[in-house]
Amino acid sequence: MTAIYDDDAPMDAPAPADFVTIPQAEAEDAIRTLIRWTGDDPTREGLLDTPKRVAKAWREYTKGYAEDPGLHLSRTFAEVGGYDEIVILRDIPFQSHCEHHMAPIIGKGSIAYLPRNRVVGISKLARVLHGFARRLQVQERLTAEVADCIQYHLDPVGVAVVIEATHACMSARGVMTPGVVMTTSRMMGTFRNDHSSRTEVLRLMGKG
Repeated sequence: MTAIYDDDAPMDAPAPADFVTIPQAEAEDAIRTLIRWTGDDPTREGLLDTPKRVAKAWREYTKGYAEDPGLHLSRTFAEVGGYDEIVILRDIPFQSHCEHHMAPIIGKGSIAYLPRNRVVGISKLARVLHGFARRLQVQERLTAEVADCIQYHLDPVGVAVVIEATHACMSARGVMTPGVVMTTSRMMGTFRNDHSSRTEVLRLMGKG
């Protein structure tokens, strides 16, 4: 694979113009209410700082709302020595949270695209995945958002995204089935329309 290695900063894209939030104190009050609802006492020693810690943690878990992942793809490179084959970043680890139960989703994603005439720094593909993952999500939408973002901003010949993840809303509650892995994919352009291209990209991802 021919790849462009870029700098490691900045990690976060600027916040969208419509990004709004509430004061952290309101979030901490809500967490104290939740602690009382569970039957515990938020004023006891071990829980005194828990609301602040949890609010800070959730700001980190959901930091994707404060950025536009597409901005990571704004800088591209044309000088790639004539390279015109598939570019793949495999097994990118990510963490997200289910929007139904706010339980962890932990997995990995593989992203591929067939450049038309420009490429992007490889870390940017991971940053796009993380930008969408750090929100309340469902895996199907996460997969589509990553693929659609790359297609829109890079206009490649094809895009392929495969995400595999475990869901705590299924492993730690409800049906209680740990170890089950959910796989979703989105194929666009030549990877959707041409069987041989689709087969090749899945093989290179280790999925074929």
